[in-house]
Amino acid sequence: MKNVMILAGAGQIGMAIARRMGYRMKIVVGDKKPENAQAVARTMNEAGFDVTPVEMDLSSRSSIQNFIAEAQKYGNITMLVNAAGVSPSQAPVEAILKVDLYGTAVLLEEVGRVIAPGGVGVTISSQSGHRMKQLTPEEDAQLACTPTENLLKLPLLQPENIRDTLHAYQLAKRCNEKRVMAESVKWGTKGARINAISPGIIVTPLAIDEFNGARGEFYKNMFAKCPAGRPGTADEVANVAELLMSEKGAFITGADFLIDGGATASYFYGPLKP
Repeated sequence: MKNVMILAGAGQIGMAIARRMGYRMKIVVGDKKPENAQAVARTMNEAGFDVTPVEMDLSSRSSIQNFIAEAQKYGNITMLVNAAGVSPSQAPVEAILKVDLYGTAVLLEEVGRVIAPGGVGVTISSQSGHRMKQLTPEEDAQLACTPTENLLKLPLLQPENIRDTLHAYQLAKRCNEKRVMAESVKWGTKGARINAISPGIIVTPLAIDEFNGARGEFYKNMFAKCPAGRPGTADEVANVAELLMSEKGAFITGADFLIDGGATASYFYGPLKP
């Protein structure tokens, strides 16, 4: 039996973190598209890792439970990397809320039930959650603490209160951040930790879709006018994940780390200010 890492989402950021942290472990990678999970497993297995692909739909609790049960066949779950999700250009409002908001909340909850003592998790949120208007303390508390099956019934998540897919995505990512805070309290009772990372523009196939989509010029302008002057790489996100998931991060839990080359700073106080 080995210690097991659950990797949700077979994308570049998740794979970069798994390669950094997953040596000597069993890695079970889940993705809604089995061919994506299989591609990541093949790439990593050919590099000496031990990876098994699984079909997993983040919008379905039963699919998440099956994913976890599959992982438990190999040993104790000691790491979670959640890099699954859909972007504003890829999906309608309903799907963004069901996958990125509800699905992430369910995954954190379900893994929290079985995470081994000393275990650690990281979930990939987004700079988008930092750039919407502030919610009220009551709304933040609702996103943090509402039972998962009631989340999508919250007034602020009803269709009439959501302007477009970007707004839905911002709300989902704000929820991720608040949910990590609330879950960290529960994980802490098991001696486990959970944190969020909010990347800015990171060059991945998903981001390239965005560059070539309706908001492509918006994104190119964003990284041109951020202090870093460029988009980031998945490995730079993995640098922070490595800190958070290693012993060096042992005092860090319930936190969210913004890694956006200063784009949010520029949005509030620089040339990206709307």
